[in-house]
This record gives sequence, structure tokens and C-alpha cells, in this order.
Amino acid sequence: MTLEVTLYTRKNCKLCDQAEADLHALQKDIPHHLIKVDIDTDPDLVALYGHKVPVVAAGPFTLGMPFDKRKLRMTLGAAKDSREQWLEDDEATYTKKEERRKMMTTGDRVSHFIAGHYLTVLNLILAIYVGLPFLAPVLMKIGLPGAAQPIYSVYKVACHELAFRSWFLFGEQAMYPREAAGLDDIISYGEATGYNEEDLITARNFQGNEQMGYKVALCERDVAIYGAMLLFGLLFGLTGRKLKSLPLLVWLIVGIVPIGLDGVSQLLSQLNLSGIIQMFDKVGMVGVGRFLSVVPYRESTPLLRTITGALFGFTTGWFGFPVFEETMGDTRRYLAAKRARITSQESAEPR
Repeated sequence: MTLEVTLYTRKNCKLCDQAEADLHALQKDIPHHLIKVDIDTDPDLVALYGHKVPVVAAGPFTLGMPFDKRKLRMTLGAAKDSREQWLEDDEATYTKKEERRKMMTTGDRVSHFIAGHYLTVLNLILAIYVGLPFLAPVLMKIGLPGAAQPIYSVYKVACHELAFRSWFLFGEQAMYPREAAGLDDIISYGEATGYNEEDLITARNFQGNEQMGYKVALCERDVAIYGAMLLFGLLFGLTGRKLKSLPLLVWLIVGIVPIGLDGVSQLLSQLNLSGIIQMFDKVGMVGVGRFLSVVPYRESTPLLRTITGALFGFTTGWFGFPVFEETMGDTRRYLAAKRARITSQESAEPR
């Protein structure tokens, strides 16, 4: 079984021609089967080796410029020794691995599809996740509540669906916040429904009516989070997935801090309503109870929830999508190199 050596090259490259000549000269001392791959046949190979050709791959070793005949000899010698040692230790495993290197397996094809289309899949999932909650009020409006109920039920698992923190369609207003939000020009949830604004269970189950319109099955903040994440995903695709990942500190300051301040301050200020402070007092944590008792009551507004949610969603996408692209890009380039090597080898074999 001859040592296999791959030379990644491109046309009109004098260094590539020299590397090929050196490899031919080393055939006598270190017999090997040379496979030439033109990187310009695949954009992923250009991205991987564009400014590095010629590149020589032999066994577990990859040699990029600059190198000379002496370095080539050392690399091929090391690859030969590694191959012989592996054959001596476990010939069956080595043979099986070599066979896999010479063919695109089902796993390779699946991995290549995922690595090449992951962004489309993620954007589609986000679009469905954000879009379905808007379908629920549409179904309610056209008289199909039975079709809308599964959507409301499924989204309750991931979202509180409180009516005073959700958007409404087909009604007098797009939102019905609590009176505590301080929006004087807007009819509050309590005024519109007559319900106690502190009754969270009723607010969670209330889906709307003909006059108020019908509730979107995802709260205002979540709509902003996933909508902004989808927006970044689309922009990331339009820019060729070339945007760099947002620095961690920027993500924390711009994405995490605003939503944390808005959400946590609202939560802490309202804990007294559910008897949490009394619970802390009973278990001896009086200091915690006193702290919560002096936190001023506040209810965030739809605008604040939307802004903080959008900042979090967009920056999270900006932080995460490019990181994911690096991993997927490595997979694409590895499989592109493998496919090109197999194609070059097959074309070089006598018919």
C-alpha cells in the first residue's frame, strides 16, 4: 500500500510547479502516489488554501509554504514512518480508514449538506417560530378557534403569554398594558377586560375578543428577541456569512445588560405581590425581604420590552452565528478537500 500524498496547487504558480518537481524527485527515496488538486475548482478550497499554496498533505501531516525539498523529505519520511507504525500496530483499522478516505460516505454527504445549508435551516426555523404565534389571532378572527388553540398551548411551554405583555391583532389597540406601565393614552388591560391586573392566570389564558382583537401567542419581548435574531440571520446570509463575531464584552453590555435591568428590576419590584417577601421573612431571611420591600414597583412598557428584546436577539445572533459559521466552514473545507482529492485521483486512474 503506497503512501498517498496530496499537492494542493493552482495554475500559473511557479512555487507549485517547483513543489511538484521536488515530489517527483523524492519518488525514488520515498515512494508515494501523488494526487494533484487545483484549489480553484472549489471556493471552499480557495478559502482554505488560497494564500498558502502549494500545500502538501501526507498522512497526518500538512506542509504549507514556505518549504523546500529538505522539509518535503522530512514530512514524507515522517508520514511514511507513521503509516508503517500504524500498519504494524493495527493493519485492519488503518486499511479501513484508508478506504474511507477514498470515498464520500453517507455521513460525509449529510455533513456537507448541513454545513452548507445550516443558515437557511436556522432562518426557516426562526421564521416559523416567530410567524406561527401571529397565525393564532388570524385563526381566531376568521372563526377557527379550534385551530388556534394548539398554537397557544404549545407556545405556553416557552412563553408566559400574559395578555398585558402581548401584542393584539384586529382590535382597537395593538397592546393593552397594565395601568402601572403609565401609558395614559392607551386603554389598559384592566380597563379593557374588567379583570384584576394582578391575576396572572387569567391574563395568561385570556386570548382576546372581537372588540380588543386577539392575542399573539408570543409575548412582546419574545417576538422582538426571535424577530431580531431572524433579521440578523438574513443579513448574515446576504453578506456572504463574512461578518465577524461580536466581541463578548459588547454582547454583554449591549445585549445582556439592558434586558437584564428591564426584566429583573420589574420582577424584583413585583415579588411582593405573590407573597415572596413574607416567605423570606418566615425562613429567617429578613434582610432579603427588606431589600425587596423597598424596590419601587415598576411595570415595563411594550416599547422597552421590544427594544431590550431586539438588542438581545440581534446581538446574540451576531455573537453566535459567526461562531457557528466557523465550525460549519471547517467542515465544508475539510469535505471539499476530500471530495477534490477523490475526484482528482479517479480522473488520474487509467480507464
